[in-house]
Amino acid sequence: MLESVHLQVLERSLDTAMLRQRTIANNIANVDTPQFKSKRVVFEELLQQELAGTAGLQKLEAYRTNERHIPFNRMGTLPMPQILSNVGNMMQHNGNDVDLEFEMNELAKNQIWYNGLTQLTAGYFQKLRSVLEGGGR
Repeated sequence: MLESVHLQVLERSLDTAMLRQRTIANNIANVDTPQFKSKRVVFEELLQQELAGTAGLQKLEAYRTNERHIPFNRMGTLPMPQILSNVGNMMQHNGNDVDLEFEMNELAKNQIWYNGLTQLTAGYFQKLRSVLEGGGR
């Protein structure tokens, strides 16, 4: 239960939210730095590709000795978040492309996302605790 795919996805998503927080904070800190190019973190698109099987990784199906056994697939490795340059942002007069309003909006969205992930993770462990304690006596 501790090595479930759901927990792995939650863990990687939390790591991504922290990386995104640092990346956005770096963009905001460099809002007035000449020639600075803003960055963004890409993960959700990569995860969707992996879950849909379009990432080029072949899924392995578990061996079943009886057709009544529950089929399941082993998920390939989870993608790592990537930091990419923002393409197509408008340049300021000093060559900087940071849009402060956009970055603050992304910061707020990421905080909400992170809070939701922590609640999901806490709920996962609460269910596990309930099972270990005998189903909530």
